[in-house]
Amino acid sequence: MLLTPTAAEPQAFPSKKASLLVEALASGLDHPWSVEVLPDGAYIVTERSGSLRIIRNGKVSAPIHGVPRVFARGQGGLLDLALSPNFATDRTLYLTYSKPGSGGTGTALARATLAADEKSLENFRQIFTMNRSSRKSQHFGSRIAIAADGSLFFGIGDRGDRARAQDPRDHAGSVLHINADGSIPGSNPFAGHDVGLPEIWSKGHRNPQGIDIDPKDGRLVTVEHGARGGDEINYPQPGKNYGWPVITYGKDYSGAEIGEGTAKDGYEQPAYYWDPSIAPGALAVYRGAMFPEWDGNLLVAALKYQMLVRLERDESGAIVGEERMFDGAYGRFRDVRVAPDGAVLLLTDEGNGQLLRLYRAPSSQ
Repeated sequence: MLLTPTAAEPQAFPSKKASLLVEALASGLDHPWSVEVLPDGAYIVTERSGSLRIIRNGKVSAPIHGVPRVFARGQGGLLDLALSPNFATDRTLYLTYSKPGSGGTGTALARATLAADEKSLENFRQIFTMNRSSRKSQHFGSRIAIAADGSLFFGIGDRGDRARAQDPRDHAGSVLHINADGSIPGSNPFAGHDVGLPEIWSKGHRNPQGIDIDPKDGRLVTVEHGARGGDEINYPQPGKNYGWPVITYGKDYSGAEIGEGTAKDGYEQPAYYWDPSIAPGALAVYRGAMFPEWDGNLLVAALKYQMLVRLERDESGAIVGEERMFDGAYGRFRDVRVAPDGAVLLLTDEGNGQLLRLYRAPSSQ
């Protein structure tokens, strides 16, 4: 596989509130899943097939050693990546992946340090693995969001078995919350109780593949796949149930109805939903300096319709507008991140995947 920088000129795109340019920083990536920005401005990227690489000055590194063995099949593989808030000094990073085992596969989360020469991971330690493996190869969830106190929120899908999303003693179909060392925060809704597993934050999620925390108010935000329709934006609250598969705005791929309708007592309504499905891959809350007119907006990477969706919110967090950008121009968007300078980073989920940078076009005045 050839890993090369891409020298094409940036492409211009109009949008409702700003003129945009998109440049390709690298191509030849194998289904890249997650990107983060290192302190010196380089990029570190996971590939679903199991490699972790660094992109610096347009050059893509060889795979970093010490990455765990992964189940790279279907939707499984090496998945999300998150850097410690103190990465500049502690060089700690977190990875999620589909872990193979004798009973099948399940989502796992580990922490490690990036060696000074950037060629290997050191001090690798798994700090979470889901409690029930499965032979199925879908709905691993996996996005990570790091709270202000350093604790980790992450999602796991129903693993292709709907009923698991309603079982409080099953990690599947959940948003989970653990400390950076793998211990359980005492403030979790089921901590110290027998109602559910202590690391579970919320239940009833089909496949949450986007998660972020709004740096302005600390609010947790997720986006998750529906079936045929019913993709959802949620603000998960501790101990709440978000409905899947009891309530949903989607239908089965066969066209059959799912569950008991779109609302029922005891189950939360989504903050927003799509029908038909856009197949969301990731989500970021925009709080950058480059696009002040996007402040507080949600950016959603979409796989099926191959676009970036911008959702406008009011002061309460309610979604009041939607803009769809780059429809089909680059392929399936897997990840979206806000860079330190306010530019937006995108990964395309292709065998010849790209790392793209979206930034403001210079004013013509």
